[in-house]
Order: sequence, then structure tokens, then C-alpha cells
Amino acid sequence: MDWKNEHSPKDFILLGVSDRPWLELPLFVVLLGSYVLAMLGNITIILVSRLDPQLQSPMYTFLRHLSFLDLCYTTTTVPQMLANMGGSKKTISYSGCTVQYAIFHWLGCTECVVLAAMALDRYVAICEPLRYTLVMHGPLCQQLVLVAWLSGFGNSLVQVVLTVQLPFCGQQVLNNFFCEVPAMIKLSCADTAINDTTLAVLVAFFVLVPLALILLSYGFIARAVLRIQSSKGRHKAFGTCSSHLVVVSLFYLPAIYMYLQPPSSYSQEQGKFISLFYSIITPTLNPFIYTLRNKDMKGALRRLLARVWMLCRR
Repeated sequence: MDWKNEHSPKDFILLGVSDRPWLELPLFVVLLGSYVLAMLGNITIILVSRLDPQLQSPMYTFLRHLSFLDLCYTTTTVPQMLANMGGSKKTISYSGCTVQYAIFHWLGCTECVVLAAMALDRYVAICEPLRYTLVMHGPLCQQLVLVAWLSGFGNSLVQVVLTVQLPFCGQQVLNNFFCEVPAMIKLSCADTAINDTTLAVLVAFFVLVPLALILLSYGFIARAVLRIQSSKGRHKAFGTCSSHLVVVSLFYLPAIYMYLQPPSSYSQEQGKFISLFYSIITPTLNPFIYTLRNKDMKGALRRLLARVWMLCRR
């Protein structure tokens, strides 16, 4: 399939994270280590929550999808970055760039909806515990996940259709470490008002609407928890939500800063740092946040390691 228009370059030159050559080796080591940790951590979450019979609740169904999204997130960007840092060729093809930002936006919007579904699950578990199994049944969870993936794909499709029509007038130096829609719009030599407006409206919808639902859910959760008489009960209830709140903060705050600011105030250097944060650092931290703060996950991980150890000794 030919992704190019007549005003598009054959390849884009990626300037990378920093313009200081001496930083490339330390950044390569840090990114490679982060990528390995992200892969190991998220794969572990998926395997443990899938194999352990005690982790078959809707909460862990959503968590598996979140971990899969984080796996795809890092794989979409980091291998290309490492290849560019490790070699003399700092380019990406036009079609490869298009596929990269299409997948990246698909995953990002999907994660927004998945995080909102996880907040709904916590709301029902704490505020309606007697009706939890009736409300959060399997088909509903599958429908929520399907809505998340399909809505994210729809947004990505719109962004791709609009972005591939932009002329670049031979400009091929992309001041970023991977292809992202805001950076592509910035590079275009045409009037990008439609692209800017569409991006702002759709991102506002996918960011602000799920975030509003998350905040509303936790408002009801906080009210319910404060009514619990025992401090131990309150601590346990807050403990089940704290990991999700940390992940929501790490994901939404950079996304809001990156995508909901006026186009005129967009800074390429700030944009690169924020992109680095939510595309690499957050997916690396998420599995550790959930395992270190979740007793059920730690217990399941110990049981899995014990089974592996027993099999190795045979």
C-alpha cells in the first residue's frame, strides 16, 4: 500500500531524544534496560493473572489488557529508537512512520477507556459489593474491552486519514525520537487548522470523558470508604484503589499536558520529554506498581515461582 502523497519525503530523519552525541550511549543503556524491564514485568503480569485461579476476577481481566497495551506501547517505539541510536542511520520510512503513529494513537485511546473500565470495576466492588458478581459479569467485561479497542481504532483511523494528506514540501527532519501526530502536524508546510482542531477534539473526548468517569467513580468510592467504621477496613479499601490511581496519574497527566495545550505553545523539546515519559517510563513502572502494592498479585507470583522451581528440580 502506498502511504505517500506527492509532497511527502521518502524517509524521515529522527533527531532523537537529545542533540548531544555523548548522551547516546547512556540513553541507549537506559532505554534498553527499561524496555527489558517493561517486557518482563508486563509479560509476568499477564501470565500470573491468567494462570492463577485466584486472579480470575474482572479486575485482573482489565489488568491483563492494560499490560498487553503497555507491551505494545513500548514495542511500537523503543526498538526503532534503539536501532537509530546504535547505528549511523537515523531514519524511518514514510510508511513505517505512518504505521507507528497509527498504532501509538490506537493504543493510547484504548488505554484511556480501559483505565475508566477499571475505575468502574473498583466502584462496583467497593460501593456495591453484594451486587458485584451480578453487575461485573464476564460478558459485560468483554463488551467494555471491545468498546475500548474499537473506539481507539476509530480515533486512530481518523488521525491517519487526516495526517497522510498533509504535504511536507520535502521537509524530512522530525524533531522527535518517534513518529507522533503532533510532531507530524508541526512539520507540515500546509494550513493544519483542521488537523489541530480534530486532534484536540478527539483527544479531549478520549482523555477528559474517561478521566471524568474515573474521578466520579473515586468520588463515590471515597464517600463509601469514609463511612467504614474500622480503620483497617478503610485502609484495605483504599489499598485496592491506590495502584490504579497511581497508574491513572502517570498516564493522564503527561497526556493532558501533551495533547490539550494550544498548538502555538507546543515545544518540541518539552514534547519529547513528555513523550518519553508516557511511552516508555509509565509502561515500565506499571507492572511494578501493581505487583508491589497488591497482595494477591504478590501471592500469585510466589505460587507461580514455586511451581516453576518444583518443575525445574524434577
